[in-house]
Amino acid sequence: MTDLLSSPRPSGGVQEHAADWSWLPDPADVPTAPALAHARDEAERLLADHGVTYGADRSDGDHHPWRLDPLPVTIDEPEWARLDTALVQRAELLDAILQDAYGPRRLLTDRMLPPTVVLGHPGFARAVDGLRLPGGRELVLTATDVVRDGEGAWCAVADRTQAPSGVGYAMEDRRVVAQVLSGVYRQASIQRLGPFFRSLRLALRSVAPGQAEHPRIVLLTSGASSETAFDQAYLASMLGLPLVEGPDLLVREGRVWMRGIEGLEPVDVILRRVDAEWCDPLDLRQGSRIGVPGLVRAVRAGAVSVVNPLGSSVLENPALLTYLPRLARVVLDQDLLLASAPTWWCGEERSLKHVVSRLDELVILPTVRGTDVGTILGWTLSHREREQLAARIAAEPWLWVGQEPVGPAGPIVNGTPVGVGSDLPASDGVGPPDLGPRAAVLRTYAVAHDGSYTVMAGGLARVAEGHVVSSALGAAAKDVWVLSSQSEAQLEPWAPSDESSAGEAAQTRRPATGISPRTAENLYWMGRYAERAEDTSRALRVVIDRWDDFHRLPASAGGRALHVLLEPFGEAPSLRDLVLDRQAVGTVARSIRMLGASAAAVRDQLSTDTFGPLGRIDRALRDERSRSRGRTQNDLLDLGALRADTADTATAGLRTVLDRVLEGLLAVAGIAAEGLVRDVGWDFLEAGRRIERAQNLIESLLASVVQRRASDVDGLVLESLLLAHESAITYRRRHQAVPTAADVLELLLHDRTNPRSLAFQLDRLREALALIPLAGRSPDQRDHLLSDVVDLLDELDTVTFVAATSDEGRRQRLAEALESMLWRLQSTADEIERVHFAKVAPSQSLEDPWDARTGAA
Repeated sequence: MTDLLSSPRPSGGVQEHAADWSWLPDPADVPTAPALAHARDEAERLLADHGVTYGADRSDGDHHPWRLDPLPVTIDEPEWARLDTALVQRAELLDAILQDAYGPRRLLTDRMLPPTVVLGHPGFARAVDGLRLPGGRELVLTATDVVRDGEGAWCAVADRTQAPSGVGYAMEDRRVVAQVLSGVYRQASIQRLGPFFRSLRLALRSVAPGQAEHPRIVLLTSGASSETAFDQAYLASMLGLPLVEGPDLLVREGRVWMRGIEGLEPVDVILRRVDAEWCDPLDLRQGSRIGVPGLVRAVRAGAVSVVNPLGSSVLENPALLTYLPRLARVVLDQDLLLASAPTWWCGEERSLKHVVSRLDELVILPTVRGTDVGTILGWTLSHREREQLAARIAAEPWLWVGQEPVGPAGPIVNGTPVGVGSDLPASDGVGPPDLGPRAAVLRTYAVAHDGSYTVMAGGLARVAEGHVVSSALGAAAKDVWVLSSQSEAQLEPWAPSDESSAGEAAQTRRPATGISPRTAENLYWMGRYAERAEDTSRALRVVIDRWDDFHRLPASAGGRALHVLLEPFGEAPSLRDLVLDRQAVGTVARSIRMLGASAAAVRDQLSTDTFGPLGRIDRALRDERSRSRGRTQNDLLDLGALRADTADTATAGLRTVLDRVLEGLLAVAGIAAEGLVRDVGWDFLEAGRRIERAQNLIESLLASVVQRRASDVDGLVLESLLLAHESAITYRRRHQAVPTAADVLELLLHDRTNPRSLAFQLDRLREALALIPLAGRSPDQRDHLLSDVVDLLDELDTVTFVAATSDEGRRQRLAEALESMLWRLQSTADEIERVHFAKVAPSQSLEDPWDARTGAA
């Protein structure tokens, strides 16, 4: 979420927020300081459990956590009613300006608005000039950032009209605060957020081309690397929309289609979270690889609606704030109810002189977002820096605006506050006076509904200790409670509305999977990484137990068995690294990191409960890494030298961490097993898990059973193998004897009742692949390889293969059979990727892909 200036330099130290609880019926219910501290800790934990992040991954693979102060900002009903009315009026005005800018342009010809502010702004998309959305409104979703001025009145500082972000964060903040402050929340009569999401869903349906009865709507994202990836995925999940990236869509025969696993699925409406210029490499920004070639032409043909429409970011030009009061009187015949921060566009000579003469008092903003220049606080510049800025503004005045700082205190110049009298009350920029002089901003949202606009009852408040409110710089979010005079039932986005026909819920909807090859691939790898993390954790847990028992006795049977168990891990520097290293291939932590990334990429397909266990696993690994930093390298186990004098701290804490990792992974598996519908997405998840478990099992057998050893060593190795593959209890119950190679192989290879056996994995894998649609692609090589593995397994007689031992004690026939199955399974995995996850070529075109039958130019 972009940086927003909401208040200037504070005049004193940062004050703690002492929330206003005067509306509580009983003063005894006011949360105590310890209760509030506990609420903060719980909010942090819940956000981590829910996988709430902001910003792209850091270089170390970690995410930026989303910060939330659980103390709400409360606004009473009469005040909110006034702000609501003003926001509706503002949205209607912006919509009228947008329609005029891409229509008759009377505001420009009548000189109500300088043409440069519109036509000279890069947000004006000439490729869509003259196009209109169905439904009567062009601006479907808008956001306005508001603060309080020095007198406590609301004031707008910016409008977000291209792809407003934050509604998902607002809903998540509400759910977390309702949980950590449940005692207070239950007593509060608060206006709900659900109606806004319901209105958004209806608004998206209303703009479908041709008023399709059951329009197919998707949310277009730039991907997991987006700063607001969580917000986008959460919104998609709330609205039940497939979350798609540019390569998931294509234009064919004049309309937009989604590449589904079962074939192409038509798309009627695109809710975009990609900036317009990146949406089409043919008509907008050449070279864009996150857009959809031909999208503009599909819009031009009326085959698809894009929300907000391409080109709507022209309204984000801060120069427009200068003219809104005049435009409100001309367009709406009304006075503007929500004042904007006083703003001067330097493209006018008088305004230019005014801004340059007051550089030390104003906030300087570029008219184009995304440039190398952000918000400039004039009073923080040196005399030379102000001279350089003045020269830069004079050279290109149309690219700059000056804005009066607003908030509880004016800027401090030479130690003296400017423009604020000492008798003015303290104010926080968002809520009541108790927040202190911190910079704060409230992002409000409005959606086109029933001929006008519906405003979210509250919004997303953010507070920072600096001059600029920025989530990237650590601003904390706050839930906004709009108090209501009467209780309201919580309404979900999918609740029937008054506008819906009585029989809507019973109507049959067009079947569609909503599963693109990219989504299927992430689900497949989610299954693989989950299984890889579990297999590695189980193996390391056994190794750690053996290490603790036998590392001081390397010549004993246990010491020699330990050596066998360590060999598969190769030259890894330490057991601790095998658990905790997030970068090295094959470690538990890296598999967990990749699992989390895969799950985040398909958040819209998963139960929200999935991310709690993943968050707890991450914390367990992170906490152990922190504890390990104090240990020296001498404390760690060198896998190449089993020395009896190695310190016992080599494995300290690792067993507990692995137990917690396994608990979390089993929870994730259980949530998937009991929460996911058995559709094609489940089939890919299941296929990934089964093929990974099968490969791991064969690799374990090759490392432990192929070589015959002394009976006492072999017994410990085989028992460890059974433990690592969750089959020890079954074996003991059936045989009540020391493990033998033939019996172990029978249980782990052929027993179809054992969910850890190879036969079981192959059966489940074949069932999953058989249910996955092929859409004209041939599975011959994939299925042939898998059938070969099944045949090899059927031909493997455990007694005979175990008995066939060379003079060196190697079971060569068994090794050859296992190796043959392993490479065929690895090749099957390659074929699954080739057949089902074919990568789309980069978004470039050497010829016009437009179908001539559409008649489009």
